[in-house]
Amino acid sequence: MYKLIAFDGDDTLWHNEPLFRQAHVQLREMLGHYVDPEQVDDRLYQAELANLSIYGYGVTGFTLSMIETAIELSDGKISAEDIHKLAETGKSMLRAPTRIIEGAEAVLRQYANHPKYKVVLITKGDLIAQQLKIERSGFEDLFDGIEIVSEKDSLTYRNIFGRYGVEPEEAIMIGNSMKSDILPVLACGATAIHIPYEITWVHEMVDQTEIDNASIITAESIAHVPQVIEKLEQEKTSGSMEHV
Repeated sequence: MYKLIAFDGDDTLWHNEPLFRQAHVQLREMLGHYVDPEQVDDRLYQAELANLSIYGYGVTGFTLSMIETAIELSDGKISAEDIHKLAETGKSMLRAPTRIIEGAEAVLRQYANHPKYKVVLITKGDLIAQQLKIERSGFEDLFDGIEIVSEKDSLTYRNIFGRYGVEPEEAIMIGNSMKSDILPVLACGATAIHIPYEITWVHEMVDQTEIDNASIITAESIAHVPQVIEKLEQEKTSGSMEHV
């Protein structure tokens, strides 16, 4: 029997990656007369990776990575005006309204204050940015707990489940990222439900062999999650669940 249902936030309950893609396109256009778009893509990603250990995930590190990329690829010729535009882009991303994914609110309300399940949000990124998104979503009161983490790995999940008094085998995690929401959850012995999202950041992509070697349960959308959970409860020991 499951006792805890955990949800990812970004691109599971609300849209997030499109904001980053829009900013990325802006950077490409800004640097178009300096370098090819592919060079912008590569250098920006390398800057993001290098900055993860310093700034973590989220808008702050992304904005600074855009600025670093612009300075480097323009050989320092980028104007102060353009640097200001990039900084303002980052601020506008933080101020952007939280766009809820269709069906998310109904599913959360179905499980809120449930007599059987604890419902927890486990989201990754900037503390302030995540807090703002949660507040703007209106979902804060629908969770028994909110966990904002700097990284999602098996140890993180195991520790969170332990804080809520459940074993990994009693927990279900729902999210869009194979790398962050699914594979590390399966590795610690919990159940994971994957909800594909239309856009995936390259850093969150995994090799197909990792997916092929795992027992992935997929829901077509968040609206299908209750149906999947119901079947999981009925067939927990059958190992027959793959796609609903």
